[in-house]
Amino acid sequence: MAEKKKKIVKTIKVDVDKCNGCRACEVACSAFHSAPKYSGNNPARSRIRVIREPLRDIYIPVYAGEYASAECMGRDKYVIDGKEYEECAFCRASCPSRDIFKEPDSGLPLKCDMCQDDPTLEKPLCVQWCLADALTYEEREEEVEEDVKLEDVEIGLESMIDKYGWEKVMDTVSRISASKKG
Repeated sequence: MAEKKKKIVKTIKVDVDKCNGCRACEVACSAFHSAPKYSGNNPARSRIRVIREPLRDIYIPVYAGEYASAECMGRDKYVIDGKEYEECAFCRASCPSRDIFKEPDSGLPLKCDMCQDDPTLEKPLCVQWCLADALTYEEREEEVEEDVKLEDVEIGLESMIDKYGWEKVMDTVSRISASKKG
């Protein structure tokens, strides 16, 4: 049963007319999410990607959204400045049908966490590093229905089981559990 609650909704507003395709947002995001933090730069770890069509001066930043356990049923097409794009190009979800917004080493789905850190940043790094002001950070209060859904840990485990199999995941969990006890 869904319950209505007031919640602060954090979003990144994208103005595609201002984006110049510099990809500073991707670099800042991947550096923030490297381990240890800021130790490297791998755009595949970035939670934001810029769809680029430089010859036509089209740049569209898309940041990672929720995990989708199944791929979409529809495949809409968008025409922008005479070029046709599939709906997947603008989709924020990590899903089984494509590798975008998946951690390159583990295959776990990535989701924008708005650069949550301790201490908390005033705004996500992609917004801070966007010199063209194509990205702006917004917070607003909304009344939302809160459904019971899979937790992030469960989604991660399901993804690991899909990739490595039940037995290998359980063996690893048992080994880790034994090392924590001893």
